[in-house]
Amino acid sequence: MTVPDSSAFRPVSPVNPVSPEDRAGHEKPAGPAGHTPGPAAPAPGGPTGPASTAGGPVRLDGPWTHRDVAANGARFHIAEMGEGPLVLLLHGFPQFWWTWRHQLPALADAGFRAVAMDLRGVGGSDRTPRGYDPANLALDITGVIRSLGEPDAALVGHDMGGYLAWTAAVMRPKLVRRLVVSSMPHPRRWRSSMLSDFAQSRAGSYIWGFQRPWVPERQLVADDAALVGRLIHEWAGPGTAEFPDDAALGVYRRAMSIPSTAHCSIEPYRWMVRSLARPDGIQFNRRMKRPVRVPTLHLHGSLDPAVRTRSSAGSGEYVEAPYRWRLFDGLGHFPHEEDPAGFSAELINWLKDSEPDR
Repeated sequence: MTVPDSSAFRPVSPVNPVSPEDRAGHEKPAGPAGHTPGPAAPAPGGPTGPASTAGGPVRLDGPWTHRDVAANGARFHIAEMGEGPLVLLLHGFPQFWWTWRHQLPALADAGFRAVAMDLRGVGGSDRTPRGYDPANLALDITGVIRSLGEPDAALVGHDMGGYLAWTAAVMRPKLVRRLVVSSMPHPRRWRSSMLSDFAQSRAGSYIWGFQRPWVPERQLVADDAALVGRLIHEWAGPGTAEFPDDAALGVYRRAMSIPSTAHCSIEPYRWMVRSLARPDGIQFNRRMKRPVRVPTLHLHGSLDPAVRTRSSAGSGEYVEAPYRWRLFDGLGHFPHEEDPAGFSAELINWLKDSEPDR
């Protein structure tokens, strides 16, 4: 196996300190519901963006409600809106729940209970010392479904959230009503692509770079998490001028600067690579041979530079249920933010379709 150099990570720069307000931001109470502030003034020496609200860098104000729920031995922060069948939204790297800010009100208006959660170690959720393997992270997700008092949920996952949504649908099929995955192939497809497709291995070079100890964490938070902004810029499609803007990048950079977030964000990727030849990784790969037996919508941007279209397109072979593949022309790695109206319409129409096609 040839491992390419990680071009996503440059030499380490000094890490700027995080303000006391940011350090405790994920513990502060939420601001008043229904208030959507404009961009805040830049923090001294930090990125711009609407992060300096009453809820700190994570509990951002909006029409949603913030609260914490307990599941699988940890505490998870969620933002929720609406009433109806549960739709649970799972973010990817290097983001947190706020990536679904457009879909939360759209789903609520369409008659769903929309909930966006912070994954373990990210945003306002607990940063535990261990538990970042996909099987345990999937149990976090299904545990949140139970804690919300719901019999099941439609899972919508992007990037790492998509990887975990695939996993949860295999491990706990009775708790997953429908499955929607964006910008992430099935875990077995991801594994084979990273090991046998040099183009995908090169596109995912940041994952190889994450395998070094300590250095990636320092690089992620250096210069007020400037690398987070650069990665989002490079992975977004070239034709979407609205995203990313400075305000959105400021939000993501401030959230990554919360202590321990960088380390916890990287740990799932370390497990994915380091377990390739270990018994636990081999066992997980075998377990994922079980087919997904719930209707599945698979979304992907045609110009995604982080996960190639060819890598994702073969995931339907692992689904023994109606499976729909939708390619967003001209979009990159973040279709739900690059074209939020188009993404939300595709999502809602499919969720409301009583007979999704194959």
